[in-house]
Amino acid sequence: MLEPRLPTLIFFLLWVIVACPIAVESGIGVNWGTISFHRLKPTTVVDLLRENKIQKVKLFEADSDVLKALMGTGIQVMVGIPNEMLPLLSSSPSAADFWVHQNVSSYMGKAGADIRYVAVGNEPFLSSYNGQFQNLVMPALLNIQQSLVKANLAGYVKLVVPCNADAYESALPSQGAFRPELTQIMTQLVQFLNSNGSPFVVNIYPFLSLYGNADFPQEYAFFEGTTHSVTDGANVYTNAFDGNYDTLVAALSKLGYGQMPIVIGEIGWPSDGAVGANITAARVFNQGLINHVLGNKGTPLRPETPPMDVYLFGLLDEGAKSTLPGNFERHWGIFSFDGQAKYALNLGLGNKELKNAKNVQYLPSRWCVANPSSDLANVVNHMRLACSIADCTTLNYGGSCNEIGEKGNVSYAFNSYYQLQMQDSRSCDFDGLGMVTFLDPSVGDCRFLVGVTDKGSHSSTSQTTYLWWVLVLILVLHGTFWL
Repeated sequence: MLEPRLPTLIFFLLWVIVACPIAVESGIGVNWGTISFHRLKPTTVVDLLRENKIQKVKLFEADSDVLKALMGTGIQVMVGIPNEMLPLLSSSPSAADFWVHQNVSSYMGKAGADIRYVAVGNEPFLSSYNGQFQNLVMPALLNIQQSLVKANLAGYVKLVVPCNADAYESALPSQGAFRPELTQIMTQLVQFLNSNGSPFVVNIYPFLSLYGNADFPQEYAFFEGTTHSVTDGANVYTNAFDGNYDTLVAALSKLGYGQMPIVIGEIGWPSDGAVGANITAARVFNQGLINHVLGNKGTPLRPETPPMDVYLFGLLDEGAKSTLPGNFERHWGIFSFDGQAKYALNLGLGNKELKNAKNVQYLPSRWCVANPSSDLANVVNHMRLACSIADCTTLNYGGSCNEIGEKGNVSYAFNSYYQLQMQDSRSCDFDGLGMVTFLDPSVGDCRFLVGVTDKGSHSSTSQTTYLWWVLVLILVLHGTFWL
């Protein structure tokens, strides 16, 4: 009696699926950068990710220790290829095969790392690069894609190209278009992404808009409403993120790919190192962003369709990063370098606030400070030396240690160098101007750090770099690649 009704039932179920699509909630992930003087063990960081129920992580390079630590965790991984590797990967299929084997295939499989994406380059179309990498992206993509096909991974691992938001421009979101010199390459890129089921990855930084433009309305950078809204026809924008995102949507639409899935590869707010970069602003921005995205409201051009995934920048502070863009570059983490939460933040992943890293191995609780009985008249050169090697960015204008006085500044510089030298007593001499103390000299929000004991995780990156240049040499000798 039931058999005649089965086709009708199946038809009804199919109609429900088509007519009532299931809402897919955005995934919240983090960028895990490793340019730090005080690197935690990768296993400690992975435990931190799991404790905070973070299931998506984006890496800027294939660090073997990091990938090994991620194996068997179920955490989804986006692994990056630095721009410097694009010349070789774009010209040599053998190099692409080698890279995929060494950095993808070797870590996947049963109880392996769950590598979902390979990011080919990092913001390679950035205007400040003056087209240096522009013609290398597509050849590199095609070579890596063929290598994934050979490894039977092309159906699972997707290739993406993280783009900076300066790849597109417009006075109003609805008029968004890619920069004229990028139209051809972007057309090729989105066609490739679409044909391979990959999203468009973009990095959006409202903080940089505020930092670089004195006339930019500060409240427009956040998600709490503004008196400086942007009206674009029938659409009203009350925050910079939505306006920037829809500018990209419009640019993609002009190429015929208005429905392409979008992933936010980087977004965040620094907590130190510049005016406007502080703990309060970072917390307000990141919590506002998470609430906004997970609220599934979408944007005016994509209502009820939020980004596919959002990767916060970043997980940990990176005290060895270049300060060329600004001193804030070393302070993007939602955690400090040692895995301690900077502020309360609900990632929407099950915990109401961040949980600190456990079992961090610190150096002894001692600090190097300016000797109060010494004449500091000749301290300038010592400070300059200390800060040329260690991180003193919090001492600059707008930093958390900017107002601790002259002796405080000297002490902070001395201590930063001392901790970087693993508390070697000779590194606190400074011609008799420094002394070791067991009393924490931290003042208010100005934290005098104590280093961590693990520094072995640098070896894997060195090993990866060594193997890579061995490959380059082999290919040059065989005439496959020309420097």
